[in-house]
Amino acid sequence: MTATQIAGIDVSRETLTRLTLFADLLRKWTPAINLVATGTIPDMWTRHIVDSAQLFCVAPPDARHWLDLGSGGGLPGIVCAILAAELQPDCRFTLVESDARKSAFLMTAKRELSLPITVLTERAETLAPQKADLVTARALAPLPRLLPLVARHLAKGGVAVLPKGKNHATELAAARREWQFTTDTRDSLTDPAARVLVLKELTRV
Repeated sequence: MTATQIAGIDVSRETLTRLTLFADLLRKWTPAINLVATGTIPDMWTRHIVDSAQLFCVAPPDARHWLDLGSGGGLPGIVCAILAAELQPDCRFTLVESDARKSAFLMTAKRELSLPITVLTERAETLAPQKADLVTARALAPLPRLLPLVARHLAKGGVAVLPKGKNHATELAAARREWQFTTDTRDSLTDPAARVLVLKELTRV
């Protein structure tokens, strides 16, 4: 088993092959249901696969339930589930997506990549609280609208890992008007203007 790297993580060739197959599925399905912006397809690996994989780097290694809200095309949920299958096999994944077509894509990826994940075709606002150790969401909503959803599904002592673009500082300032939390801000590996926010101790003001 030969090791290689993605987002600075050593992975097996088998894991890399799985990620490549997933990227191929995204390319195949996107013209029909707009999983990713068409203009980003030529740079699929960096813009979507590595960009999602970097969240695995900062996720708590002892997380047992990873919940991905608004999973869409499985970014970051499917990517991180592929990495976890090799590196964190005790962690179970739940992907939440209200769009039935995108949910069908996630189910196809689950089947074709043999991933032990749960896909829920529901809205995060009405889904029963999941009490997850770790919650992620990529490009779902600005922080002030996102944090109520995160808090709904986060277990006590849980962690949220949220990638944010160039407006991350503005979103953080707005969110702090209604929420208290500690923040560990990491530079993005794929966009110098973006950040990955690791939020803990999330409570309403």
